[in-house]
Amino acid sequence: MKIELDRGKCTGLGICESLAPCHFEVNDEGELQVLKETVTEDERAEVEEAVAGCPTEALRLSE
Repeated sequence: MKIELDRGKCTGLGICESLAPCHFEVNDEGELQVLKETVTEDERAEVEEAVAGCPTEALRLSE
């Protein structure tokens, strides 16, 4: 699976970073950085929770 980020929707709140810190980080400018786009099966539940927790629906998982 792969993480897709819609930068136009992202507000940099950091909820995803708190739920999946190995994949997401909000930088000093308040912009979200996807640290690791590819999601392994072991990481899937954590990343799905981060995607679901995004209040602006800026994140998506694709096959």
